[in-house]
Amino acid sequence: MKIKTGLGQDSHAFEIKNYKPLILGGVTFDHPKGLSGNSDADVILHSLTNAISSITGQNILGVEADKLCQQGITNSAEYLKLALNDLNGWHIDHVAIAIECLVPKISPQLDALKSSIANLMNTNVNNIGITATTGEGLTAFGKGEGIQVFSIITVSKA
Repeated sequence: MKIKTGLGQDSHAFEIKNYKPLILGGVTFDHPKGLSGNSDADVILHSLTNAISSITGQNILGVEADKLCQQGITNSAEYLKLALNDLNGWHIDHVAIAIECLVPKISPQLDALKSSIANLMNTNVNNIGITATTGEGLTAFGKGEGIQVFSIITVSKA
């Protein structure tokens, strides 16, 4: 059996000028500010997309996602789908997600996040682990200026 592990990261500041919904992991949060970006700025799905790209070597965020944004496709789930298509027979064994932010509180939405991500990635909800921290306010994310996410994805192939 072959095993690969991918690491992804992404971060976005909160939108200051315009109202935008806050979408994390495909879940809309009840929060007064969304994240700044050309797309819906779903920092969790961007981090997962980058983790898969580190496995496949196919960079989705940037060129491919920018092309989709120019076509009006701003749902980050579409970028994740492109990355997942590149896995070509690799099975997702585990997904670990670490979120750093002061707001919103992540814990009340953990079950919804795990369910949404498992559905988007076509894996069992038990394969999704999520932790959240404020980082004791040592970074801009812990001070409430945005959200940072790190993801690790383990895949296998017989």
